[in-house]
Parts: sequence; C-alpha cells; structure tokens
Amino acid sequence: MRRTTWLVAMGAALAIVAAQAIAQASHENSQQQRMTSCNADATAKGLKGAERRTFMKSCLSEKSTAATTGATAAASGAAGSAAAKGSTQQEKMKTCSADARSKGLKGADRKAFMKDCLSGSTAH
Repeated sequence: MRRTTWLVAMGAALAIVAAQAIAQASHENSQQQRMTSCNADATAKGLKGAERRTFMKSCLSEKSTAATTGATAAASGAAGSAAAKGSTQQEKMKTCSADARSKGLKGADRKAFMKDCLSGSTAH
C-alpha cells in the first residue's frame, strides 16, 4: 500500500512538472513568433536605432495584448484604434521634430513651432 501511494504521488508530481514545461515552451514559442514577426516588419520598413526600438516595443505589446486577452472583437478594435492613435501621434512628433531640426529652430521658437505643428496647425 505504501509503495503504491508513493508511486501515485511520484506520477502526479511528474505530470505537474511535464504540464508546466509544456506551458512554458508554448509561451516561449509564441513570444518568439511575435518577436520574429515584429523584427521582420521593422526590417521591411527600414527602421533603425530609436525608431526601431519604439516600433518593436509597440509591436510586441500590441501582439501580446491581442494574444493574451482573448477579448471580443469590439474590445480589440477599440484597443487597436487607441494603439493606432498613439502610433500616429508618435509619427507626428517625429515629423514635427525633424521639421524643426531642418529649420534650425531652438529654444522658444522651437517650442512654439512644435506646439503649432503637433496641434495640427497648417501655419508651419
């Protein structure tokens, strides 16, 4: 009886360890797939440096959120539009900053230009 109980306990422990290992491998595989996909997208867009890091961060967080939440289509659509809005704001910030840099603006002039540019004013 004692031996049977011991064998059952060992079998259960091995089953738990095996299930955890499979779950971990599955999670790592999905993370690797997201990383590969985002990396390919960044390479296709020709992104480098800070732009690439920003893109990778947003890409990985979008894909991990969509993969792990299992939310309804409406909820994921709302999250997608919020992510797109943030992405658009980042692109606008980069564009305005580049414009200010090309015009050689500094200090108060740069600040005023950036404010106008980011607000969507067409005066710049």
